[in-house]
Amino acid sequence: MIVIHEEKCTGCGICVKVCPTGALSMVSNIARLEEDKCTLCGSCVSSCPFGAITMERKAQTVDVSAYRDIWVFAEQDNGVLKSVVLELLGKGRDLAEELGQRLCAVLVGSKVDHLIPELAAHGADVVYLVEDDIFGSYSTQAYTAALATLISRHQPNILLYGATHKGRDLAPSVAANLGLGLTADCTGLSIEPQDKLLLQTRPAFGGNLMADIICPNTRPQMATVRSHVMKSLEAQPGRTCDVVREDIEVSPRSITTKILEVISSTTGGEKKVEEANIVVSGGRGLGSEKGFQLVKNLAEALGGAVGCSRGAVEAGWMSKTRQVGQSGKTVSPELYIAIGISGCIQHVVGMRSSRVIIAINNDSAAPILEVADLGVVGDLFEIVPALTEAIKAR
Repeated sequence: MIVIHEEKCTGCGICVKVCPTGALSMVSNIARLEEDKCTLCGSCVSSCPFGAITMERKAQTVDVSAYRDIWVFAEQDNGVLKSVVLELLGKGRDLAEELGQRLCAVLVGSKVDHLIPELAAHGADVVYLVEDDIFGSYSTQAYTAALATLISRHQPNILLYGATHKGRDLAPSVAANLGLGLTADCTGLSIEPQDKLLLQTRPAFGGNLMADIICPNTRPQMATVRSHVMKSLEAQPGRTCDVVREDIEVSPRSITTKILEVISSTTGGEKKVEEANIVVSGGRGLGSEKGFQLVKNLAEALGGAVGCSRGAVEAGWMSKTRQVGQSGKTVSPELYIAIGISGCIQHVVGMRSSRVIIAINNDSAAPILEVADLGVVGDLFEIVPALTEAIKAR
């Protein structure tokens, strides 16, 4: 609960300006709180320069029966859903069926209701829709207020976000403001059979092991999930869902940031590694930046994208935007070719969900061969040019 210490309040009004839900006002030069409007977002606490507002949290005792449904944050940009949303709905459907609960999407934005049929077609049973001009451009304060309000109203059991730039910003903000647990950058989700808790799997200790994490004491159980590690369901055109339209007012005065310009990143016409159906990646085994021309030639012949290992980025041969692995991009193409890559766990976690993996390496003991569907042991400087010419000949 929010506590206002009147003896410390100077009547400056800063808390009133930053409160996203209009729960605070000044009465006789003292801050006053309307508890029914408060979402416990904590904006007033962090903004008060005199320590006149504090938040007291009671240890939460979870009544599992009071928290139901699996929620997916339906992130969108300019009215287009992120692909990770459909992947999360696919996994969310498995979780929902195992728990006997509904799969729900949370759609926040301005004029985004046209996305509801797409969410329904990919498995959503319910869409919670929050529409207002203030949500037209993403801001941490506005979206946190929206999510915090919805969570307080409906008490979901699980809430999943994509591990995108927005997801990695929004999820910890919601977690901190509501005192919830959060597991970041998950690569696996399942239900623990005994207590029916969400088992959240993610790389730990620099990717040298995979950790299973549970959140037994708070609800909702929250996780951000990497793109291209879950499989989306095949769309069912015409499938319908329930729509719950939520009215959430956020004061423009509470938004402390303003978007001046949006600059889109470009890759010089090259395919994005995370979106390609075929990815050809190279590592330190190529020996130099010049050696990467072999990778580029093969990728061009196959109509695929060029990727690389962290070692190639650290050596200055390739851009960070091309890196595949724990600290780079997660990919899940139909075909992944690893050339001169040893295959440490940091790299493998970023590509192991590829449908077919081919590894070319001169070391028969290279770890990459353990995850490859086809391993070719030999001199890559002989094998790759020959392979490229054979593909071009076809």
